[in-house]
Amino acid sequence: MTVDAKRENAKPKGAGREDVIDRELEDLPQELRWREWMGRIEVVLFASPIPVGRDDLARIVGQGVSVEMLIEDIQGELTGRPYELVQTAGGWMFRTKTQFAKAIKAAADLGDQTLAFTEMEMGVLCAIAYHQPIDRAGLKDIFGKDVSRDLLARLRFKDLIASGPRSPRPGAPHTFVTTEMFLVTFDLQSLRDLPELSLAV
Repeated sequence: MTVDAKRENAKPKGAGREDVIDRELEDLPQELRWREWMGRIEVVLFASPIPVGRDDLARIVGQGVSVEMLIEDIQGELTGRPYELVQTAGGWMFRTKTQFAKAIKAAADLGDQTLAFTEMEMGVLCAIAYHQPIDRAGLKDIFGKDVSRDLLARLRFKDLIASGPRSPRPGAPHTFVTTEMFLVTFDLQSLRDLPELSLAV
């Protein structure tokens, strides 16, 4: 399932029906109104496994209210907590702080299982990120050898790459592009945040 599909499935029932909740909360004093909006944003982000964009969050608070200011106040309250609210891939999401990774791994009894990439996987992922959309022939030009379908399947299984547009090469082969999950995994807002890197083609 793609991230877009997960985002669609993650939306609460009735999403898009702006009349199901009182957004303006005019009966509440300003301070309580602000706290209610903060709570709404916090629970939506807490319930979502993927970043939630500004437009979605704006549907649950008053018209014209700054989502960014509400986020900032929530972030302020999380200071010192083992998790944080981060902006990534065009939205916001809760994330545990990296210094607690070992504790999470120990509690989950993951043993030697890691999410680490092999050197070749990381190289191919990097090549796709910088040269997308790119087909297997393009990857072969970069690495000087065929990139195995199994390796590409592993990256696709991790939801880090997806099919892109057809290549203009003869036969119009499929190309590969990175996904929103790629941005989330590497804590990027967009591909423009990729570090400058020179790769020979």
